[in-house]
Amino acid sequence: MPRKRSILPVIPHERMAETSYPAVSFDAHPSSYVHWRLEIDGPVATLSMCVQENRGMWPGYELKLNSYDLSVDIELADCVQRLRFEHPEVRTVIVTGGYDKIFCAGANIRMLASASHAFKVNFCKFTNETRTYIEDACAHSGQTWIAALNGTASGGGYELAEACEEIYLIDDGNSAVSLPEVPLLGVLPGTGGLTRLTDKRKVRRDIADVFCTKAEGFKARDAVKHRIVDGSFSRSKWADGIKSRAAAIVAKATPRPADARAITLPSVAPAITAASGGEIWTYSSVTVQVDRSTRVASLELRGPTEAPADSATADASAWALRFYRELDDALLRLRLNELDIGLVLIRASGDPAQVLAHDAAIQGEGWFNTEVRNYQARVLRRLDNMAKTLFAIVEPGNCFAGSLAEILFSVDRSYMLADDDGENAITLSPASLGGFAMHNGATRLAARFPGDADALMLAQAAAQRSKAIDAETADEMGLVTFAPDAIDWDDEVRIAIEERSSLSPDALTGMEQNLRFGGGESMDNKIFGRLTAWQNWIFQRPNAVGERGALKMFGAPERPIFDYRRT
Repeated sequence: MPRKRSILPVIPHERMAETSYPAVSFDAHPSSYVHWRLEIDGPVATLSMCVQENRGMWPGYELKLNSYDLSVDIELADCVQRLRFEHPEVRTVIVTGGYDKIFCAGANIRMLASASHAFKVNFCKFTNETRTYIEDACAHSGQTWIAALNGTASGGGYELAEACEEIYLIDDGNSAVSLPEVPLLGVLPGTGGLTRLTDKRKVRRDIADVFCTKAEGFKARDAVKHRIVDGSFSRSKWADGIKSRAAAIVAKATPRPADARAITLPSVAPAITAASGGEIWTYSSVTVQVDRSTRVASLELRGPTEAPADSATADASAWALRFYRELDDALLRLRLNELDIGLVLIRASGDPAQVLAHDAAIQGEGWFNTEVRNYQARVLRRLDNMAKTLFAIVEPGNCFAGSLAEILFSVDRSYMLADDDGENAITLSPASLGGFAMHNGATRLAARFPGDADALMLAQAAAQRSKAIDAETADEMGLVTFAPDAIDWDDEVRIAIEERSSLSPDALTGMEQNLRFGGGESMDNKIFGRLTAWQNWIFQRPNAVGERGALKMFGAPERPIFDYRRT
């Protein structure tokens, strides 16, 4: 029988300052888009950026010149996902500006200048993730994105273009591309601009230096010459040129999979109720209890209770997709809306055999299976990227099996109760052997055992056999951090929670991110592990955000005042 869970006492803390913005919802739908217009014409989708100046996320700034804030990015992220599931017929996506002579002026400077430090960092992180999802769609869904820059693209506008496979700039004598953050704002291109410039577009380092310090950027001729863009068309040939390029991509693209069909993605927004110390968010397979008085959140995951549907007829209600969409939404709400929450305790309850059955149902060939597996991988990478301590609590009745076992290898620590009868077990499966790559391309099992080939081989063998592993064995194999017995369980877990809650959040974030992004590097984990860390630091420096810092003085007649001492 499952052991009755005890309520763990936690040292209360005084509530920190509230966030400076309303709670953010990530629920979006094309019918309610404010800033984007999506048009589907057979295999070609056109996504036009038509940012409404007076429809920012909160009052106090105008989204002029197609500049964007988080609300614009939330709609874009939703569109990227929907194109993959709801429009598998699309082979190329043209993203362009909806207004004449302007593509996108980047992130709105007034919004950034007035936002809290935490919001700026989380905004950049979400935007980074959306950019990588565009690249993921190009790589795995056969949907090639083309940036059709019908006018100037600066800062985040050019960075959006960089996420696309190809970039074309109108040659009208005025339009340019630029990354002006360093000379104008005293910060960095915050959505991977620097890394994509060198690693993806293969721009020489010295040319990249010139480009990133030349506020006005490069016009078409120089941009093409230095691979900043892939090509250009004059204004008179612009529409036909982009149309012709899209048609050429479609002609060479892999045909739409024969079994592909539109999968409508319904809302996954939770029911939110008040609770002692905070709130409870209830989804069908996920529950989050937020206790702001202790700065701890409990993330309860529930395995499937129904048999898996046939992938030929499955839809968005299938647990393998629905559960991960709910987890994704919960992670984003925790990240943006619950800044004071420093520790997330993750539990999973249910039948491990059911989890394995649902995993197995999507392991075969087929369009739906591929898209769901890729989506699961993206959500797990979002979990890797949480700037919160993650502890897994593994108790009898758990279903940390198959794809859910990946969570054990994402968290910072895992505590598994060693029960007398050995019923408390975790189950690895072949899903851990390559189906869920981290940002650096490695599996979480490989990342768990750096330099320990024997331990890795043992874990891989257990995964290949879908073997259930009890607490004592899991401890010996290094698959969990600690496996206390029943006598020590409550005290050990309680003390770990109390100790973690007492440590500096800044020090913990730095430590956790460094440890999670170990091993080899890829473009993605350079962006999240390196660039984001530097951006985080620079966003706190007076040279950027001080009263006379470049970000605060942007648009003012006076020049910013810098402390020129290098650190």
